[in-house]
Amino acid sequence: MRTTFAVAFAAVLASVPVLASAAPAATATLRDAQGKTIGSATLTPADGGVRIGVNVSGVAPGLHGFHVHAVGKCEAPDFKSAGGHFNPGSKEHGLENPKGAHAGDMPNLSVGPDGTGKGESLARGASLDAGPGTLFPDGGTAVVLHAAPDDMKSDPAGNAGARIACGVVERKP
Repeated sequence: MRTTFAVAFAAVLASVPVLASAAPAATATLRDAQGKTIGSATLTPADGGVRIGVNVSGVAPGLHGFHVHAVGKCEAPDFKSAGGHFNPGSKEHGLENPKGAHAGDMPNLSVGPDGTGKGESLARGASLDAGPGTLFPDGGTAVVLHAAPDDMKSDPAGNAGARIACGVVERKP
């Protein structure tokens, strides 16, 4: 009886099509103004948005603003080519702003005395699928690390200072 059930169950599983992930994971390699790789970001689908995990090394200790930016270009030395914050919902800036936040607003990244930092947050309203909030519009998007902490409320960018590293968001093969 057990063998018959196992064979029947295997036959049912074999007839079910395997669905490709509707929202493939994405990555970004963070490079500083000299082109040196200082970290990476991994983006995965999550309820309500996209979960972004980031790891950096060789960065000045302290808090650093970290955002998703609206253009997939990272031209050194200032990375202004990445445009403003990713903001498909036309919100104001800041996780503490009652009128905010941009989908690209993330908590500050804490970097320890050894120059390494690791964090994970949710880009609410962002998506790895097509449609509103996609992180893959024409022109792409990028993740940017700033020199100073984001104050979480000043519009349009949180007074986070210079852009010190940037990485274009790319679909994972």
